[in-house]
Amino acid sequence: MQRDTRLARLLHVLIHMHLRGGASTSETIALMLHTNPVFVRRTMAVLRESGYVRSTGGPGGGWVLACDLNDLTVKDIYEAIGHAAPFVIGPADDNRACPVEAAVNDYINEALDSAESALLQLLGEKRLSEIAHEVKSSKPRKQIK
Repeated sequence: MQRDTRLARLLHVLIHMHLRGGASTSETIALMLHTNPVFVRRTMAVLRESGYVRSTGGPGGGWVLACDLNDLTVKDIYEAIGHAAPFVIGPADDNRACPVEAAVNDYINEALDSAESALLQLLGEKRLSEIAHEVKSSKPRKQIK
């Protein structure tokens, strides 16, 4: 089963944008993510609607940060994306009249609710500026372009 990598990819893009400064074109971001510019524009539009980036036209145009990374948490970006569910496991729906299935589903739902709460708390505690600082203070494996 393929994982949803949008959160990791968008965090990657936003931190690169911060570290590089200036505008980043959809083409540049597409090369970074090994995808195509149309996908980038569609994905970045979600962040634009949330007020985290804006697009500029003309020479030197592209995507620019519309806010300080210190004001953004990982949870903010997670919520902007609009995930349906953070985990791939879920309750069964084979036999709603079965008391065993109901008991198992109750347990699975409780565990998932607890795990999601813990995940959202952790995501809310990490600012994008902290991740950028970690990148700048470590020895990068590859040069930041």
